[in-house]
Parts: sequence; structure tokens; C-alpha cells
Amino acid sequence: MIRGARLLGVLAAVVTAAFALSGAATPTPGRVFTVRVDAKDFSFTLSRRSVPAGSTVHFVVRNRGGVPHDFVIQGRRTRLLGPNRSQTLTLAFPRKGTFRYVCSVPGHARLGMKGMFGVSVKPPTTPPATPPPVNTSDLVSLTKIGTFDRPVLVTAPPGDEHRIFVVQQTGAIRIVEDGQLLPTPFLDLRDKIKFSSEPGLLSIAFAPDYGTSGLFYAFYNSTAGNGDIHISEFRRAATDPDYADQYSERVLLTIVKPWENHNGGMLQFGPDGYLYASVGDGDSGVLHPPGFFAQHKDDLLGTILRIDPRHGDPYTVPADNPFVGEPGALPEIWALGLRNPWRFWIDATSSSLYVGDAGNAKREEIDVASTRRPGLNFGWPCFEGTLPFDMTRTCNGATPPLLDYPRAGADCAVIGGVVERDPRLAPLAGRYLYGDFCAGTITAIAVQSGKVTTSGNLGVTVPELTSFGVDALARVYALSLTGDVYRLDPKASASHS
Repeated sequence: MIRGARLLGVLAAVVTAAFALSGAATPTPGRVFTVRVDAKDFSFTLSRRSVPAGSTVHFVVRNRGGVPHDFVIQGRRTRLLGPNRSQTLTLAFPRKGTFRYVCSVPGHARLGMKGMFGVSVKPPTTPPATPPPVNTSDLVSLTKIGTFDRPVLVTAPPGDEHRIFVVQQTGAIRIVEDGQLLPTPFLDLRDKIKFSSEPGLLSIAFAPDYGTSGLFYAFYNSTAGNGDIHISEFRRAATDPDYADQYSERVLLTIVKPWENHNGGMLQFGPDGYLYASVGDGDSGVLHPPGFFAQHKDDLLGTILRIDPRHGDPYTVPADNPFVGEPGALPEIWALGLRNPWRFWIDATSSSLYVGDAGNAKREEIDVASTRRPGLNFGWPCFEGTLPFDMTRTCNGATPPLLDYPRAGADCAVIGGVVERDPRLAPLAGRYLYGDFCAGTITAIAVQSGKVTTSGNLGVTVPELTSFGVDALARVYALSLTGDVYRLDPKASASHS
């Protein structure tokens, strides 16, 4: 979704450029960096092991061991530091090279208190090549299916070919059955949610066995705090499939928000049967520096989560989640380093997961991962798209975006989309569709081996585009903040749909 003048809450950005010797992204030369040095018995741990040439570095050395240590680098040394004592060394590194650091206490270097600190020249950043265009502008038309109250998602239960469910940010879920809007909401959460520019009811996902279990899941901002996130389980009413049981809520997960914006907000079941959820970094810079939480594995903000909601109390964590068993890391995290991943999409056919993570001020981006490759770090706040953003932070192993584009002209906020699998639109099969809130355009890209091979504008415009959706027949929908919801139909037969 996008902020400000009726913008919902979708903005984010991420990664690519250079990588430092440690595997983190290379910072911009000429900056000042603080490197935390923890001396233990008998090793050093540095918060970063490289900087670009021309940098000034404050080495903040603290002895966290039980015996005295010092720290020596480039001919400078701290005093002999007793347990819990600290000292700061400030050094300039005008040229590239490698610099040895040691503890000079006799015998300590031999026991492991030594290492190399790198000073590198930032390699030139090569922006992703512009993919060749492909003519897609004559393939689709838009069929309006109705007007709603701030619609943010269209979805349908598996196998239900007659109904679509429209999620409204203001708190109600409406059903359209065979083209007719049912008069009563499927579920009404207006008394439970915090609704404003970005918070609200943001997503639902039906369990893969919804036809028998009647279970579905909702992502919303509660009235607690600054709109604390709830991911909750609900159950279909026992006597009528067009209604949910208002009192069946089982809260699976509560995430405390530092501020009301940057919520993320997408839920989707993967082909593995687990529930994935996107969570924004929780604060655009109001109370904390931008991206303050996105690199913290001990916090769920700025991540994509993966849980098993059908087992455990209130859920279990899949044993193959990437950070299970890592000290200090929350095991629910499947990927991190995201700013505001408003919409993602898992394509079961290709096992690809696409994330639209909107930018801070300059770049908008799409990220991609395989569902078979968890644990990626998408690099916020070190990078905004392919541009360095905050090089005082460390984003180890930052993964470049699939594509990014400048926030310029009519473009202002990426709206992550879906993979097209509608058999009526066979020429678009397997292409990822995405758009931009301000421009309203929809673009189709083909991706092979993690690279964009072709790109084409569909030639249709949705004013104030906020989201996409897919029904049980694989038909794609595009939603507008103005309230209109459109279905993408084949152009030649649009008048007969």
C-alpha cells in the first residue's frame, strides 16, 4: 500500500552494487565508519572487516573476555584493556590494501587474536541491463467487476470457481458470486482494526484444504499500540459458506509496531503447505533511523515469515526454516532485509517468490527468490534498489534485486504483482505482472535463471493501482485505491466476458 496523499503502504528498496571483502555491500568512499571490535579469550570479532579507500574508521574496542587484551592495527594500539574496559582508535585509510590487526600480549596472537582488515576500491556499479521490449499491449483489456471501499486484495478459496473475495482495508471482506455482489460481508473486522493511511485489514489466505477445514487467515493492524500486527486464524460458519464465524478468531502471531506505517501485509500459502507472511520494517524513520530493524534477526520486522499454522500452539516453525537453531535469531524468519514488502507472490509452477519492495526516495524494486533457497538478505537499509543507502550498516550477503527503476516521472511506488497463469492469456503464461501506484501502468516480464529476459507494457492503466489478485480459475485482477476492481481479460473477447 502507499503512504501520504492516499498512498497505502507499500514502499521499500533493496540491494545490489558491490560487496565488501566480508560479503557485505561495499560502502561509498569518503565516509566515516564505526567498527565495533569485541576482544574475547582468545579471538577478535569485528562488526565489519572492510571499508572503501578514503574512509575514516573509529575502532571501538571492548574487552569482553576475562584477561587483559589490547588491539593493534596500522601502528596504532589501545592501552592494555582489562575486562569490560574499552577504548576507541581513529584511523584514516586513504589507499586500498590489507592491514593486519593483533593483540600484542605475548602468546595471544598465536592463540587466535589476529586477522586482516581490508580497504578496497569500490568497483563500478553496473546497473541491470534493460531487457528487450516485447509487444504485449494488444493482449488484454480491463473488465470492471465492481466498486469497493479501499480494496487491497482479491482472492478465492481453492477450487471455488464461482466466488471471489474482495478484502477491504477498512475491515470487511466482500463476496462477488457469479458477478453479483452479495449484500452482507463474509467477515467484518471494523471494530478490531486500526485503519488509516497504511494500517487496516491488509490480506487473507485460504487454507489449501479450505473446502473441508473451513480455515482461513487474516493479516490486520489491531487497535493496540501503533497498530500492532495480528496474524489470525478464522473459521467459516458451520451453517452458511457465505459467512465466517466472527467469534472463531485464534491469534497466531502479534508483532508490536514501533510506528503505524510499513506493515507489509501479504499472506499466501506456498506449495509446501506453509503460510508465508510479509512484514514491513515498522517505521519509515519517524522514531528510528530508516531500516533500523530490517537487519535484526531477533525481530520480525522487515522480513518474510514462514510458519505452520495447523500444528502447535499457536503454530509450529518448519524445521528447515533457515535460522532454526541460530542463537539470537527468531526461527519464523524465512528472509530479511526488506523495507515494506506490501505484496509478494509465490508461483507454484516455477517455485519462484517475487517481492515488490518499495523504495525510500529514489528507487523501486522487485526481488526474487526460489522457495527452495531460504535465508536471503535483500539488503535494506544498506541499499535502496541498486543504490547505496546507509553504508554505516552491515548487510551480510546482500542479494541484488531482480530489477529496479527510478522514482521519476509518473512512477512513485512499485506494486508487486502475480505470475500470469490464466489459460485465456496463453501468450503471457509464466510472466510476472507488476505495476506502479502513481503511473498505474502494468508491466509483464519474463524471467529465466534469475534474470529478466523480456519486458512489455500491457497497455492498460489502473488509476492509483494498489494491488493484484488471482481467483480459482487463475484469472488476474487489478485493484484501485479509488475503489474499482478490474479483471484482466483477453482483448479480443473482452466484450463477451
